[in-house]
Amino acid sequence: MRLPFFIILCLTILLSSCSQYQEVLRKDDIGKKYAFADSLYQMGKYRKGLKLMEQIVPLYRGKPQGEKLMFIYANTYYNLEDYYRAGYQFERFTQAYPQSDSVEVASFKSAKSFYELSPRFSLDQRDTHKGLEKLQEFINTYPNSDKRMEANELVAELREKLEKKEFKTAVQYLHVEDYKSAIEAFDNFITDNPGSIYRREAFFNRFVSAYKLAINSIPSLVQERLDIAKGHYKNFMKYYKDTDLASEAVEIYEDIERRTVTEETTPTI
Repeated sequence: MRLPFFIILCLTILLSSCSQYQEVLRKDDIGKKYAFADSLYQMGKYRKGLKLMEQIVPLYRGKPQGEKLMFIYANTYYNLEDYYRAGYQFERFTQAYPQSDSVEVASFKSAKSFYELSPRFSLDQRDTHKGLEKLQEFINTYPNSDKRMEANELVAELREKLEKKEFKTAVQYLHVEDYKSAIEAFDNFITDNPGSIYRREAFFNRFVSAYKLAINSIPSLVQERLDIAKGHYKNFMKYYKDTDLASEAVEIYEDIERRTVTEETTPTI
């Protein structure tokens, strides 16, 4: 069966292009490597272009073409979603070419690379903290940037993730009945995150933790700890008496009121 002429032509061009790429890759002509890498980058053939860039980036440092090459090298990693290397290479670019017209874009993409590396809230958050640091640094350095709004949105997203991790850690203490640690964790959360979406639940769960600590204490400590729980109840109702958790808080408070100094509880703590 004979292949149509158009298909034969396309195959010929493709084979020729592949052959040319392999030849350039093997040879020591850095000028051709640079031109070919740039061409591949413009066509979106990032993996092929990267192989060439890796060979010549060190050779172009300090040369006029080095600025463009280092930027597209970093951006190639970014486009390939290799954010560790992208973040690192964009940082190197901003340090090497602080006066470049591309330094603002590089700074933003460096920061966003660390944002992209931020894992789900339950995992280690070192990259989240690094992303916050880099994004805030970008916002401070380029207050009039057209990327400022996006940077602020990314900052808010990362902060909420850290808040969620801190809040869930406190909730976990409550679930495993480590009430003292839960109260301390909710205290710290409320102090450190005044505008958090989890603040209402933190106030409520601090009250619940204090109540459960009290009723599971030895008799001599029950009344003192119930009084402390009352204080947490009042703080919750001060801010959240009109919320969906208020009725449950009232029920717990009524139970506290029914208990007296002479009431005996089963000592567990």
